[in-house]
Amino acid sequence: MSSQHARVWQTEEQQRQVQQPKVVRKKVKVQKRWVTRGEKIMYIIFAVVFLSISAYIVSFSSSVDQLNRNIESLNTQIDQQKVHNQNLAYKQKELSQPDRIIKTAKKNGLEVKNTQVKQATELTD
Repeated sequence: MSSQHARVWQTEEQQRQVQQPKVVRKKVKVQKRWVTRGEKIMYIIFAVVFLSISAYIVSFSSSVDQLNRNIESLNTQIDQQKVHNQNLAYKQKELSQPDRIIKTAKKNGLEVKNTQVKQATELTD
């Protein structure tokens, strides 16, 4: 009976195999991403911040450069005005010399009675 049981069991086993289709399990390959979505978002935010800061720095340095050029042009104008003022002060001293005043007075027919002509001094308040 044991051989008969073995044959029955064997036929039953074959029938089970025929009735049950083989389940084919596919291995799902999990793709490992080199950079995750969160990291991509962080990199994009970092790049945008970096580019905006760079643009601000370039804009700021451009405005500082423009201000420096304006300051230089004002300094040259100030220097030119100083030279002009010095020339005028020299002409004033030259024109206010007592000898010149006496000479111009005699030329125009004026007489100097008390020949005490003094250098004009500046008034200080």
